Amino acid sequence: MQFKLTVYREPDGVASILLDAADEQAALRQAVSSGYSVLSAQRSGGWSAWTPHESTFPLLLVSQELLALLRAGLNLVEAFETLSEKEHAGGIKSMLDRILSELYSGKTLSLALETYPGTFPALYVATIRASERTGDVQQALERYVAYQSRFEQVKKMMVTAMIYPALLIGVGGAVTLFLLGYVVPKFSRIFLERGTELPLLTRLLVDWGNLLNQYSWQTAAAAITVLVLFVLAVARPTLRAQLVRQLWKVPGAGEKMRLYQLARMYRTLGMLLHGGMPIISALGLMRDLLDPALRGQLDLATKSIREGGTTSQAMLDHGLSTPVATRMLRVGEKTGDLGSMMERIAAFYDEDLARSAEVFTRAFEPALMVLIGAIIGSIVLLMYLPIFELASSIE
Repeated sequence: MQFKLTVYREPDGVASILLDAADEQAALRQAVSSGYSVLSAQRSGGWSAWTPHESTFPLLLVSQELLALLRAGLNLVEAFETLSEKEHAGGIKSMLDRILSELYSGKTLSLALETYPGTFPALYVATIRASERTGDVQQALERYVAYQSRFEQVKKMMVTAMIYPALLIGVGGAVTLFLLGYVVPKFSRIFLERGTELPLLTRLLVDWGNLLNQYSWQTAAAAITVLVLFVLAVARPTLRAQLVRQLWKVPGAGEKMRLYQLARMYRTLGMLLHGGMPIISALGLMRDLLDPALRGQLDLATKSIREGGTTSQAMLDHGLSTPVATRMLRVGEKTGDLGSMMERIAAFYDEDLARSAEVFTRAFEPALMVLIGAIIGSIVLLMYLPIFELASSIE
C-alpha cells in the first residue's frame, strides 16, 4: 500500500513524499533510514495517489543502461547525461534530469537517489551508498541488476506455472455453464414433450439446468460481480496480505512460500554483504522485504547476532534456515565469505522451487484435465442416458 508522508530534512526543508510499504511502520522506517524526520503520515487512498512519473520508472532497465555506459568508460555524470538525452518519455526524462541536477550540486549518487524514495527503494540506495565507500559503483550496479533479474525470473516462473491451470479452469467452467444453461434445457423440453421417465440424477441435472436458464442474466451478473470483487480485493494490499496469510497455512504451499521468502532474504543479504555492509545493518534494511509472518523471527535472529551469536546458529534457532543452508552458512563463516555463501543458498532454494513448480505442473494439470473432462462427460452422459434407455425399450 502507499503512504503519504510529510517530512523534514536539511537542506531540503519540509516536503511530501509517497512511499510503498506493507504498513505505516514500514513506511516510517523507510523515511527515517533515508534521513528524514517524519512530521505526519497517512495512507494514500484511491487511485488518485498514483504518480506515473515515479511508480512507472523502469529501475531495472535504467540500471542496466547505466551499467553499460559505465563499462564503456563514461563517468557517472556523463552516463546520466547520456541517459537523459536519449530518453523521450516525459516522466522518466524528468526524473533523470532531477538526479542530474542533484549530481551537479555536488551530492553523491546515493544522496541524490534517496531524495526520491518512492522511485528508488532503500535497498537500491543502500547498495549504491556502500559502493561509494570503495569507489566501485559499477560493481554495485552489477550486483543489483543480477539480484533483480534473478528475482524477476523466479517470480515469472511461479506465475507461468499457474497460467495454464487458470486457463483450464476458466475454459472448463465456461463449457460447463454452457451445457447446464443452454444444452440441458433443450434436452429437457424434448423429454417433457415425449413424457420420458428420467432417472434421478438426470432429473436433478435438468432441474439445475432449468434454474440456471431461467435466471441466466442474474447468474451472469452475479458471476461478473464476484469476479470484479475478487480482482479488486486482490488489488488491495491489505486483503491480498490476508489471502497470503491464509495460503501460508496450507500444507505444502506454506512451506514453498517460506522457501521463496528465504531465497529472497539470502540473496538480498548476500548482495549487501558483498557491498561491504555489516550484517546487522543488512538485516535491518531487508526486514521490510520479508513477509510479516517471518519478520518476528528475523528480529529475534538479529538480536541473537547482535549479542554475539553466530549467523548460522541464529538463523537455525529462529526458523530462518534449513539443515543444508545451516551447513553452508557455517562454511561461509569459517572461510570469511558469508556473502557468497548466502547467494549460493538463495540459488539452492531457487532450484528447489523450480523443481517443485515443475512437479506441480506435471501432476496438477493432467489431474485438472481429468476432473474437468469427468464433469463435462457426466453432464453429457446423464442427458443421453434416457435416450439409451428408450432405445433399449424399443429393441
